[in-house]
Amino acid sequence: MTAISQSFTHSLRVRYGECDAQKVVFNARYGDYVDIAVLEFMRALPMGGRFLNGELDYQLVKQTTEWFSPARFDDELAITVAVVRLGNTSFTLRADFRLAGSDAVIARSETVYVLMDGARLQKMSLPAEIREALS
Repeated sequence: MTAISQSFTHSLRVRYGECDAQKVVFNARYGDYVDIAVLEFMRALPMGGRFLNGELDYQLVKQTTEWFSPARFDDELAITVAVVRLGNTSFTLRADFRLAGSDAVIARSETVYVLMDGARLQKMSLPAEIREALS
């Protein structure tokens, strides 16, 4: 495994329907937010079009989330996605959630993905160009 530090930030605003009875973002929504931020991260990569056109895909293997303080309706979130590990067929991304304009991390998700051949939906090794783009 290789440790990497490249990062990308995506912003989104919390919608009313994403909050629970406690008036904070419902815990399951953080998985949705990670999916959105990771898609935008992949789109920004030089070869990101290969993910969007279906040639390549990635599947979630494991996701863990830690919460430090809540996000609420109408908060603007800045979600920083960083590559933290590259394996043979897998890669691990960390998503740090902050309120826009703040340095404090309010939640952190770490997700392990496996690279897939988009047509056959079979696990594949990370090609050199993808390894380079992620690092």
